[in-house]
Amino acid sequence: MKGPLFYSKILLFGEYGIIKDSKGLSIPYNFYNGALKMADNSSETVLKSNESLKCFVAYLKGLDANLVTFDIEKLQQDVDAGMYFDSSIPQGYGVGSSGALVAAIYDKYAFDKITVLENLTREKLLTLKAIFSEMESFFHGKSSGLDPLNSYLSIPILINSKDNIEATGIPSQNTDGKNAVFLLDSGIIGETAPMVHIFMENMKQEGFRKMLKTQFIKHTDACVDDFLKGDIKSLFGNTKKLSKVVLNHFKPMIPQQFHELWKKGIETNEYYLKLCGSGGGGYILGFTEDIDKAKQSLKDYKLEVVYNF
Repeated sequence: MKGPLFYSKILLFGEYGIIKDSKGLSIPYNFYNGALKMADNSSETVLKSNESLKCFVAYLKGLDANLVTFDIEKLQQDVDAGMYFDSSIPQGYGVGSSGALVAAIYDKYAFDKITVLENLTREKLLTLKAIFSEMESFFHGKSSGLDPLNSYLSIPILINSKDNIEATGIPSQNTDGKNAVFLLDSGIIGETAPMVHIFMENMKQEGFRKMLKTQFIKHTDACVDDFLKGDIKSLFGNTKKLSKVVLNHFKPMIPQQFHELWKKGIETNEYYLKLCGSGGGGYILGFTEDIDKAKQSLKDYKLEVVYNF
């Protein structure tokens, strides 16, 4: 048995903001993927994944049957027989490792599932998002459901607000384009739950809430609009503003050794950094108008280009 592949995702814009109804834009990232498999060996990775699936099955049994039901019997049998999630998606890196697993389980075991081939109305997308939110909360404590949604549908998703999401098209890649989105490897594994906890604590302060609304969400929404319209000049202007706001107000989410590098990008305009997912480690997302210059400037770091335009 080998299930279909489910891909990682990148939330280009909207981290933290979407908790408070900012816009967001999430795209599939096909470089990493995962699939359900039957164990043909008992390596530590396989056993660990299988153990995690056992706990996940127990959790799924308690989900609201009005929302979603699974063929729990078949799922339990397969897990008992050694099924695991074979994944190249790095965990704790902000690219949706648990999202791909959730999508794979829903795809294989959910009854009356909504499929990619249907006419995906807003209602269906919201239903899927609600199901995935409940399923993925097992891993994160509180999940928006967007990572599994992106992984399951494998199409870019535009978040207009909590109750308004749609599949979208993004400007096509231009492989010769100097403008690029890239990932920078921090070399540290990030934990989502503690980062979200810091954010929620900050939200208790009026000053932070105001900054979020008047600066962070404003720039995030502008970046999403610019990106979809292909307004490059405005996009980089707004990304720079966003990068500055994150450096000033989300410092705990940026690993200490990247504070200076972050600042350098803003000062030289060679690249602009932002959080990829919840931060705290994992990948850092970068935007540049000249990828060769950025590569030169960041030559001491592991850089992966995600998208040229």
